[in-house]
Amino acid sequence: MKASAAARRAGTPPPARRRRLVRALVGAAALTAAVVVTATALSAGPGPHPRRGASAPDAAAVPAPSPGAPGIGDPLMPLAGNGGYTVRRYTLDFDWLAPRTPFRAGATIDATATQALSRFDLDFAGNTLHRVTVDGAPAAAERHGDELVVTPAEPIPRGGAFTVRVAYTADPARQRHRDDAIQDYGWVPTSDGTVICAQPDGARMIFPANDHPSLRAPVTFRVTTPPGLSAVANGRLVGTVRHPDGRTRWTYDSEQPIAAQLVQLAIGRFTFVDSEGPRGLPVRDVVPDGLVTDTAEYRSLTPDHLAWLEQRLGPYPFPRYGVLVGDTDLPVALETQSLSVLPRDDLLGDRVDAERNLVHELTHHWTGDSVAIRRWSDLWLSEGHARFYERLYSGEHGGADLESVMRTAYEQHDQWRRDDGAPAEPTDATLFKVMRYDGSALVLFALREKVGEETFGRIERAWATVYRGRAAGTRDFVTLASRVAGEDLGPFLTSWLYGPHTPPMPGHPDWRPDPVED
Repeated sequence: MKASAAARRAGTPPPARRRRLVRALVGAAALTAAVVVTATALSAGPGPHPRRGASAPDAAAVPAPSPGAPGIGDPLMPLAGNGGYTVRRYTLDFDWLAPRTPFRAGATIDATATQALSRFDLDFAGNTLHRVTVDGAPAAAERHGDELVVTPAEPIPRGGAFTVRVAYTADPARQRHRDDAIQDYGWVPTSDGTVICAQPDGARMIFPANDHPSLRAPVTFRVTTPPGLSAVANGRLVGTVRHPDGRTRWTYDSEQPIAAQLVQLAIGRFTFVDSEGPRGLPVRDVVPDGLVTDTAEYRSLTPDHLAWLEQRLGPYPFPRYGVLVGDTDLPVALETQSLSVLPRDDLLGDRVDAERNLVHELTHHWTGDSVAIRRWSDLWLSEGHARFYERLYSGEHGGADLESVMRTAYEQHDQWRRDDGAPAEPTDATLFKVMRYDGSALVLFALREKVGEETFGRIERAWATVYRGRAAGTRDFVTLASRVAGEDLGPFLTSWLYGPHTPPMPGHPDWRPDPVED
């Protein structure tokens, strides 16, 4: 109110009115240009051409608004993400009721137009849509599969900031299935609440988003829970407010931009366990009340895991970390940013297996979360790194040694290439098959064998540092590795990442791939 009053006293329109004026001027300019060009063409007829150098009306000076693209053009998932704008922040409001029970939800999306927009898309699947507004004005909205097509009352000029609000009823039982390591994903119900597994494209079942791993924005979570239940999300707890009816609103801030697939929101009867990592890094585990004691031994290893990985990849890239124990039969763990979710069974069995999973998800915070993949075909960089360091750590702490595990992977590599595609050539259906895990870790092992451990270590630290907080792809990795190593590694890595057959392993001439079977 103060800013708007001051603006009026200074003779400057307040922000909302200013945006309307800009849009009106843009529309008027485009209309004027069109009229001038049309009148000129009609009056000139087939007469002589204008003199060279003479000025003519420039109809393209103010581009007419046009629809934003329904995807960013990822070959594996063409409709993932959206064109025409960037998201500055998501604010999610969830009024949780009970497991598998629909509840009121809202999403506020602050964005900036990268083109003059007549309409734009949001990735949003399922859920009951109630109302969409743009800058407070009702907007038309249509569903086309996973695309929510929004047409604002007025076009949005290029560079213009705008706010979208979507009111809907969320369905916390909504899931999808993949025939790979992911299996069932989306909302994952627990006995008293939920956890979220949004990878790879499940975020759109939870909130309207710009859903691609290369696209990130900060998220504010405002979650209201019934008495006795807690809520947790990525980042920092900003505060809680107890309502007169006993319900509590929990507010979290992701602190750093986050990809939609790495969003975490969990609700249940939780105990929050605080500790410290290297240099006082806050570590917050979130554990169902009945699992606190049984999971304590393996959870207490996180500071050691952080220190071990920092020696190899540099400082941990986020302000805090923690483990969320999922009291459910999750098929896989997931590197949700700053709060990895691990199924309870991962922390109730063998220590070697538990540490492998803990180190795997923690490694992703350097490679996958901080250094995001540019396209889905770059997933080998994320999963391959996590599997490589998981195996390296395990070999040093009671598990099978790295070389023997990599030799086994080498023997199966031709079969995986035939079944799942080369490491950097997945299809949508084979994204999370074994080639993106052990098969891609083998590429990094081959690189280490070629350049030596010392140079490989410098490549890895440079990768995590140069692209910290950015999206990067396969070409970026090849270029950086070549620069650090002082030699062109393009031909070597290209044969490993794209070739139809597994190349020879440097330093191991006796290694042979097994014959491929149909």
